[in-house]
Order: sequence, then C-alpha cells, then structure tokens
Amino acid sequence: MTDSAALHHWWEAARPHTWPNAFAPVIAGTGAAALYGLADLEYAILAFIVAWALIIGVNFANDYSDGIRGTDEDRTGPTRLTAAGLAEPEHVKLAAFASFAVAAVFGIILSIASGAWWLILVGALCIAAAWFYTGGKSPYGYSGLGEVSVFIFFGLVAVIGTAFTQTGFVSWEALLCAIAVGAISASVNLANNIRDIPTDAEAGKRTLAVRLGDDNSRRLFTFLTLVPFVMSIVLAISAKPALAAFIALPFAVAAIMKVRSGAEGKDLIPVLGMNGKAMLIWSVVTALAMASVGSAIFGGAGEPVPYTSDMPNESDFGWSEYVPKETF
Repeated sequence: MTDSAALHHWWEAARPHTWPNAFAPVIAGTGAAALYGLADLEYAILAFIVAWALIIGVNFANDYSDGIRGTDEDRTGPTRLTAAGLAEPEHVKLAAFASFAVAAVFGIILSIASGAWWLILVGALCIAAAWFYTGGKSPYGYSGLGEVSVFIFFGLVAVIGTAFTQTGFVSWEALLCAIAVGAISASVNLANNIRDIPTDAEAGKRTLAVRLGDDNSRRLFTFLTLVPFVMSIVLAISAKPALAAFIALPFAVAAIMKVRSGAEGKDLIPVLGMNGKAMLIWSVVTALAMASVGSAIFGGAGEPVPYTSDMPNESDFGWSEYVPKETF
C-alpha cells in the first residue's frame, strides 16, 4: 500500500477538536502561577508546545494502534489514516513518535530551565502513558482506564506541572484548576467513547463507557462536565473574579442536554466541540481572573511586594489572609 492521504487527512487525523485538552491545562496552570505574581511567559510557551505535541502524538498513536487491531473499521467519528488505508501504518506510527520526540525535547528544556530535573521522569511517564493507551499488548484504554488517564495527565499533571515550573510550589488553586480541567477533559474522552459503545463492544474494546453502560456513562458525563463550575465557586475564595468563568456554562449545558437526550453515533460528535469550547473558555477566563487578582496584590509578575498596612483586604479579593513569600 502507498500513502494516498492528503494534507487534510493528516490534519483530521491530528484531531484538532481535541487540542483544547492540551491548551486548557497550560492556560489554567499559568493563571494559577499569575495569582502569586509568578507567571512566566517563556515557561508557559514551552509547556504549551509540550502539551500540544503530546496530544497530537496520542492521536496518531491511537490511529496506528486501533487501525492495526481493526477496532476502527466501523468508526462513526473522523476518518482514521490507518483504518481507512490512507497511509502506511508505519508512517502513522512514525508521526506519533516524531510528535512524542518534540514533546520530550521541549519538556527536557522546560525541566532544566525551571530547575525541576525530576520533571523529566514525569514527562517520560506521560509519553509512555500516551503510547500504551491503545498501544502494546495490553492497552489500558481497552480496560476502561482511558478517562482516568486523561484526568491524571491532561488534568493533574499538566496543570500542576505548568504552575510548578513557574512558581516552584503547588498551590491549592492550581490543584483546583487541575481537578476542573481534568474532569471536563475526561468528559470529552467519555463522550467519544459513548458514541463508540456499539462498535467498541463488538471489537472487544472495554472502554469505561462499555463497562458502565449507556445510561450510567451519560450520568457520569454530566457530573464531569459540571465539575469546573463547582471549582469556580471554591476558587472565588482566593479570586472572586473566578466566578466569571460561569460564562462557559451555556456550552457545557448544551453538551449535557445533547448527551442526555439520547443522541447516538454521529449526533454525539458536536458534543466534543461543545465541551472543548467550555473547557477552553473556562480556563481562559479563570486564568485572567487569577492574573488580575495577582497583579493587584503583587504589582507585577515575579515581584512580590512587601507587607504594608495598605495591602488589599479579604473584602477586596476574597483572601482571608496575606502571607508574602520571602523568596520564590
């Protein structure tokens, strides 16, 4: 077989609609750093490249692994290069590993620059998790752990890791953002798997949606989609403007209504975009909210101001106390 895939086929295989899963955690993590006056644009850009390359690698890896196993033959979603015979499987595999290599290079640079060498090991674990999601002899994505992996790596690890490289510590605000982004990111993955329940079950692919069944999967989707807005209420303790993130709620509600209506197959595809938009808008607005509070308190990124009697009080920003760090 010779490659017949056009550029738009490769673009579609990279699955741009999933990219908010990579962008959102970096934005939210940088916002958490900005709350403490420590946002670093250069580190954020490096983290952005790592996350972007990683999710593209995941998508090509899934295309390759599912394709050679034959589990993508009756897909209702976007065309897959391997399953459709548009590209040589080895070429798709090479694209996946090339993406992982980009993620690794920039991840190493970020780890060294931030002084957190141990993050190189975390990065290696992320790449391994990306490949073995559908790759290897016993892919964990076929055992119902896909959403758990997304929550961990595109939520906890990505958000907290981004914030940590810029601040040098883990704040509770970064943790809340990580939970929020991880949950709604997992919901996007779950919606994709709800759509594919019939074909996955027939192919022996025991995703979480297959294991839970249609009704319970749709209930879980609703819960995961609403988690960010619960986190916004808690984040308001530190940054009251964080409540503005409720502007993303209409997209989330639209996705929930579509899923709860019993939509199946191709009718569920728009849900991925709806929750992707909700996640991205939530992250951007939350990050800006935290940055605005951090700027007012610290007077400039990386330049914490000393305590004075003129410091903002809790009625201004929702903080119950202010304890400046001597060093960062």
